[in-house]
Amino acid sequence: MTIDRTDRTDRTDRTDRTDRTDRTDRTVPRDHTETAWAERLAQWLPPAPADVLGLGCGTGGLALLAAERGHRVTAVDSEPRMSERARARLAGTGAEVLVGEASRPPVGGRRFDAVLVRHVLGALPDPEAALRHWCSLLRPGGRLVLVEGVRGERSPVGLPAARLTRALAPLAGRVHTESLSSDARLWGGPVTDERYALVAVVDGPRRHREVVDVHLIVRRGGEVLLARRANTGYADGLLHAPSGHTEDGEDVREAVIREAEEEVGLRLAPDDLRVALVMQHRGPGTAPRIGWFFEADHGAGGTPVNCEPDKCSELGWYALDALPDDMVAYCRAGLDAYRAGERFVLHWHEDDDPIAYDPKSGRAVPLPVSGGAGDAPGQV
Repeated sequence: MTIDRTDRTDRTDRTDRTDRTDRTDRTVPRDHTETAWAERLAQWLPPAPADVLGLGCGTGGLALLAAERGHRVTAVDSEPRMSERARARLAGTGAEVLVGEASRPPVGGRRFDAVLVRHVLGALPDPEAALRHWCSLLRPGGRLVLVEGVRGERSPVGLPAARLTRALAPLAGRVHTESLSSDARLWGGPVTDERYALVAVVDGPRRHREVVDVHLIVRRGGEVLLARRANTGYADGLLHAPSGHTEDGEDVREAVIREAEEEVGLRLAPDDLRVALVMQHRGPGTAPRIGWFFEADHGAGGTPVNCEPDKCSELGWYALDALPDDMVAYCRAGLDAYRAGERFVLHWHEDDDPIAYDPKSGRAVPLPVSGGAGDAPGQV
């Protein structure tokens, strides 16, 4: 994956982007920028030889520096043109260059001693999901090395270090953050915005955790309320029930009450809610989640209004028995299961599935419900 979202006045990452510095001839002496990055990598990466996975490698600048230190490098970029340039640049080093998305690199079940990523996370729709997946690619004691920042002064883009540190806290035993803004050699000149490296050491397998999200089914007779997503970076243009996820310290009922007020202005009481469905779901290329669907009658808590016009382009009522196809797939599957009387469902996307509902995909799997402790095994 190749990302170039910097302020155009900022001469950064010269080792990765321009033909002028794309040195396929490694006999050419390094410039000060390359030397500065090589010095940093010597500190961040484990001792050589180690298996290093470079994601969003561009033309292979950092991958080459790692290979020159004696590491066994696998480099990945989503653009075939960039991958070809990286392959030429890394020829003779033993490095492997693959075409694929940084968020889900095509490395199968392989594990690495280090995952190296520069200026990629800020362009991903779900950075936290990418971090979880990258950590799963590391051997015990492996290192996740991130070079990130909030870059540019006119239109800053990127992620602050505090957000990544929070996301990595449950995934890594140690997280070290190092400011890079003051080292002008790295950027081809002085910078005044936030640049940093974050090195996280993954000690070993950790207990699996999942995000818990909540969804509200507002019923108006045979109709349900749906909102069309906009400007969120995920499933924009598709319909979805009012929804969100639990925050620290909340139970699922508190979360859906809060989300209902924030999104559609309903002030629900606990007695207004009924559990409709529980679904474990996984989006294409993302980590699984647990979704709780709650039902409430129209009129409870007031009249729905669009309280987040920056994230929702419209609200509308839709017949439950004739739902539109332009919906988020797992939400549509949840409502179909709800209408059919199912209460527990799995909805597991394959990585190449669309986010939108596809009537031919058939990813929903209803789970049978126990009849209770009074039923003997095998008794009908």
